[in-house]
Amino acid sequence: MELQFKRHRRLRSSASMRSLVRENHLKAEDFIYPLFIYEGDNIRKEVSSMPGVYQVSMDHLEAEMEDIVAHGIKSVLLFGIPKTKDACGEQAYHDHGIVQVATRFIKEKFPEIIVVADTCLCEYTSHGHCGVVEGEKVLNDQSLELLVKTAIAQAEAGADIIAPSNMMDGFVAAIRAGLDEAGFTEIPIMSYAVKYASAFYGPFREAAEGAPQFGDRKTYQMDPANRMEAFREAESDVEEGADFLIVKPGMPYLDIVRDMKNTFNLPIVIYNVSGEYAMVKAAAQNGWIDEKNTVLEMLMGMKRAGADLIITYAAKDAVRWLREDQ
Repeated sequence: MELQFKRHRRLRSSASMRSLVRENHLKAEDFIYPLFIYEGDNIRKEVSSMPGVYQVSMDHLEAEMEDIVAHGIKSVLLFGIPKTKDACGEQAYHDHGIVQVATRFIKEKFPEIIVVADTCLCEYTSHGHCGVVEGEKVLNDQSLELLVKTAIAQAEAGADIIAPSNMMDGFVAAIRAGLDEAGFTEIPIMSYAVKYASAFYGPFREAAEGAPQFGDRKTYQMDPANRMEAFREAESDVEEGADFLIVKPGMPYLDIVRDMKNTFNLPIVIYNVSGEYAMVKAAAQNGWIDEKNTVLEMLMGMKRAGADLIITYAAKDAVRWLREDQ
């Protein structure tokens, strides 16, 4: 009997052949590495739920940055952990706030590194919410004023990109107007345009010490059940002046990443969040999975879904593994 069928395996016959026809590639330039900068001295504390991730004080930052540069990573995302917190998160927008201090240091010592400043209040407020609180309500418009002050302080310190993650309505419009008025017309905004109220953020809240002290963030972060809402959120941010669009978290929302890539002509960024990182680490430490191949497959899936850039705590490991495979 003569069968008629296509021989797809011809293009999988060897490692060289598979490499020749590979459609997507990971490289060091794709990754943005998050850093948790702790105000204080002699602090290099591993986050218990995120093995390999550390809170570092300024006296350890140079060594950390040297390691990042040695890995070939070109961009970092800064989160700050201040000594003191208050109801309005003043340390977020103070001239000598910890992210501003770290930014100045990095741009002086490592000018080739792109510094992305997370623009939010949750790590700095005593209540742990991303804006101004009245009773147990997060106030939108009053929060915008403080977020603008934070963005300007970060730009003045030398941040290359402002990345507002607060999910207040109008945050891109307010920050764009504030930056422009302050003379920072060339500073782009990497908007957390599509940020879901996710269970995958748990380990981050330990790392950033910014868990809400009451309630949750579901009144301003998105419902995980919703897809069309992502279009509305992203469209608003594009109209308001966003230069990049972030989808957060990563793995559970690859469909949204593809939607954003197909719809908007801007760089799409995916955040491979703390819970995703921690799950892989835990399973690998128990011998249940191959960490290297699992991580690289996850990151490749994000790239294939349409991500141009990937924020990931696994950036150092990924770069090292990619080099080993060359």
